[in-house]
Order: sequence, then C-alpha cells, then structure tokens
Amino acid sequence: MTAPFLIDSNFFIEAHRTTYPFDVVPSFWLKVKELIADGKIISIDKVQKELLKNNDELSQWCIDNLADDFFKDTTSSVLNYALLTGWVYSKSDQYSQAAISEFLDVDEADAWLIAYAMANENQIVTHETSSPNSRKRVMLPDAASPQGITCIKTIDLFRALGVTI
Repeated sequence: MTAPFLIDSNFFIEAHRTTYPFDVVPSFWLKVKELIADGKIISIDKVQKELLKNNDELSQWCIDNLADDFFKDTTSSVLNYALLTGWVYSKSDQYSQAAISEFLDVDEADAWLIAYAMANENQIVTHETSSPNSRKRVMLPDAASPQGITCIKTIDLFRALGVTI
C-alpha cells in the first residue's frame, strides 16, 4: 500500500470558501470523510490547529467529522524539521529573513508537512503554487521539491485515487 496523501489546511479552507461549499457540494465533504475512513488521506497536528483557530462553520465541521487520529503527531518529524531548517537558511540569499521566520514559525504547518512527508513518503495536497523567485514567502512546493516531496492539487488527488464526486 502506498502512503496516504498528506492534506494541507488550504485543502479544506479553499474547498469550504470557494470550490465546494457545504451547502452546494455536500458530496465533496462526504467523499472526504470516505477517503479518511479508507486511510487514503491524513493530516498533521499543525494543520488541525490552523483549521480550529477560527470559530467558524469549517472549524465546527472539522470538530464534528475529523477524528483526532486523522491528525498525526509531528513530534517524530523533528529531525527532518531540523534538516529543512538548514535547507531554508541556506537560501537566505533568496528569501528575506521575514519569509524564513514565517516558514519556520513552529505554529505554521508548511514546514511540518514537509518534515512529516520526508519521514513517511507522503505526497502533499495543497493549493499553494510554486513561486521559485519569491523573496517574501517560502512557498510549500518550492521547499518540498528539493526534499524529494511532491505537491499536488485536490483535483490531482481525486484523479490519482480514481475518485468522482
């Protein structure tokens, strides 16, 4: 069995806000629950914190529908996080100090998603887009790729899994 896909918080946020609102495309959310039950998608504790920080309809859906074991503990990924820290600091000629600090903020999920994926051979599902010349922000795909981690979009996840909604 291949490793489950690792879900970024913007998978849920973008779906809820723009692409698959609860009231318009409930089949999307049912499919997400099915993929979780089948062990095909997981996420991490840092994503859980990002999703629950707003007291809104999405955070309530997450509380009601995402079991705690969906969100994996990132403690075991600390060595990979340290490697990623070294990588991002080696790019200080490209990224501003503010961009590096934001990327490495212990409460931000992006670096932890990569570190977890490095340890578990996951692909990351995110809506972030590569911006290799960015100075103001370290984009998830740009930090993941040098670590051997692939980032895909929601539609690519569905295609890879043969999912229709």
